[in-house]
Amino acid sequence: MRTSIPLAAALALLMLAACERSASLPTDASASIQAATDPWGPEKPPFNLEAVLRSPNGSPGFGLVKFRQPNDANQIVYLDVWVRDLAPTTSYRLQRAVDTIVDGNCTSTGWLTLGAGLTPEAIVTDDRGTGRAELFRNLAAFPVGTRFDIHFRVIEDAGGGVVLESGCYEFVVSQ
Repeated sequence: MRTSIPLAAALALLMLAACERSASLPTDASASIQAATDPWGPEKPPFNLEAVLRSPNGSPGFGLVKFRQPNDANQIVYLDVWVRDLAPTTSYRLQRAVDTIVDGNCTSTGWLTLGAGLTPEAIVTDDRGTGRAELFRNLAAFPVGTRFDIHFRVIEDAGGGVVLESGCYEFVVSQ
């Protein structure tokens, strides 16, 4: 049995309907209210960020650091790290360096190894070269509103060679 509308035309109509803007999209005011009540803080100023990690020499490898500070008075920043396409069953470390001159140009080489608070923690890859770590850092020593330029790198634990690095990101300490 044949229908009067060809299948391709029906699919095209469905796709157009799905792309149509809805009248129920939030206004700027409702988006602001939602951002203010978000338990992970608003995105602007840059209280949270996602730093992309890439190989500095074009080798395989990729990573992501989800840098999040909850909307509370504790001033703890959580760093969820994910790497892939690195050497299998190998231990790595996440490091960061910050510049207090916020100009979008990360020049600092004062690398700090991150972990569980003040205790450095490894990112260990599985047999396919994928690894994850849930790290955190207390920022209570910095006043709310302190701004940084920050960049990250992943180093091999044994030799210290840089396998992944990020670009430069701005971060603001939130409450």
